[in-house]
Amino acid sequence: EPDDYLHTPDPHHLDSKHTTDFFSVRAMMNVGGMFATCVALLALFLIYPISMHFTIHQQGKFGGFNLGGINASGQVPSMPGNWGLIDLDTPPNLYTKPSYHDPSQTLQLVFSDEFNTDGRTFYPGDDPYWEAVDLHYWQTKNLEWNDPAAITTSNGSLLITLSEQQTHGLDFQGGLLSTWNKFCFTGGLFETSVQLPGANNIVGLWPAIWALGNLGRAGYGATLEGLWPYSYDACDVGTAPNQTLNGLPLAALTSGDQKYFNGSLSYLPGQRLSRCTCSGESHPGPTHSDGTFVGRSAPEIDVFEATVSVVLGTPLVGKVSQSNQWAPFNNGYAWANTSQNMIIPNTTGTELNSYVGGVTQQSTSGLTITDQGCYELEDGCFSKYGFEYKPGPHFRFDSAYITWISNSTVSWTIMAAGMDADTTVEISARPVPQEPMYLIANLGLSNGFGTVDLEHLTFPTTMRIDWIRVYQPTNAINVGCDPVNFPTEAYINQYIEAYTNPNLTTWRDDYKQPWPKNSFVDAC
Repeated sequence: EPDDYLHTPDPHHLDSKHTTDFFSVRAMMNVGGMFATCVALLALFLIYPISMHFTIHQQGKFGGFNLGGINASGQVPSMPGNWGLIDLDTPPNLYTKPSYHDPSQTLQLVFSDEFNTDGRTFYPGDDPYWEAVDLHYWQTKNLEWNDPAAITTSNGSLLITLSEQQTHGLDFQGGLLSTWNKFCFTGGLFETSVQLPGANNIVGLWPAIWALGNLGRAGYGATLEGLWPYSYDACDVGTAPNQTLNGLPLAALTSGDQKYFNGSLSYLPGQRLSRCTCSGESHPGPTHSDGTFVGRSAPEIDVFEATVSVVLGTPLVGKVSQSNQWAPFNNGYAWANTSQNMIIPNTTGTELNSYVGGVTQQSTSGLTITDQGCYELEDGCFSKYGFEYKPGPHFRFDSAYITWISNSTVSWTIMAAGMDADTTVEISARPVPQEPMYLIANLGLSNGFGTVDLEHLTFPTTMRIDWIRVYQPTNAINVGCDPVNFPTEAYINQYIEAYTNPNLTTWRDDYKQPWPKNSFVDAC
């Protein structure tokens, strides 16, 4: 049988019907297919990246953190599941909102947790953003041991439960949860919806939601010594132990605690990482243009610490203290609370707290009456609390501030000018915290916070948090625990034992680390 054209021994004598035609339909389809493939590859690897570069919204590079957020180069990973910075359960209509401080300004959502997944746990490694501690918070003489077992999620809320049970030699078990070294923000709004524990007329519980600078880890005393509650970037006596040098200034020895400390204003050890730190000493940086270090610290801003007001002859009523802690201190702890610096829109609901501080902290605090139904043993509703702030010192036309929110409305505001320099104690201005701040929520009890009415308190008792959200101005997105202008990562890694061992209560005595030399106090 004759060979077909594929097997003919003489390809030069092929049947005419098999003659090659370069312009046949088949040939044109082959060429067209190859061309389309080349165009597709070109679009995928060249045109698409170029177009994305010029059209996609670029993430800021003010700082970075991993585990589902941005890294230090500003990249945002695409992660399966609900592990991104913004909880997938957050309604899209809440991705932006007006500022409480200036309603003409738009704030953008940068972090949220709706706590809608039941049964979450917060032991180390369980969650990309939150971690519960396992320690006694001895600094404030708490009566409970904080255990991760006290914290979970149920019915769409985060639950922190305080129970009466023997543990670690203490009679109570509570919980403290934070985003330390996992999520931080600098400036913006920290807002949350909370049902307070217990009743509105029984004293003793200490629920709190707050933020702290990342260089200090709550409950880890060595990391906090000489950093909390400073917010300071000057080189003067404000960085010195007890705010004095060679017995001066006199006001620092006479205007303080008269009852227990013979008038001494401060018993702080001095700012460990100050602008006075000598060159070559351990410091996380960075430096100013003049070569001096940027003063670093672990400042604190409280969304709230809930309490029950006890005034003789009046009914007990639930309130929240909304405050900022400062160092160094004003003469007599008296800040410049003029009508321009202290703004209280509703003086019937909010008043300035009579507590102004002591030898370890100066406090600027407003006391606000809560929604009396939003307690565990009352109506069980939830109420919104928060603070919004702009970091930095006081400028004439662009001042920093902290504005607190209670029951969805502004409760009070402190302007940075209220913490300007105080010549009577020879200190400079204290800026509104500029450090990267992490989120904390805890429930405990302590006689140091107020009377603990064990006769009438009921256990277990639970603080419920419906959601937590963080917003920032659209022109000032700054998230991350290691921003370039306030880095923390290298320093934390260098001294990681202090940040992971709660038994190291002091920097020098327990951790055995030297105190950096201070040019104002020591010879460099």
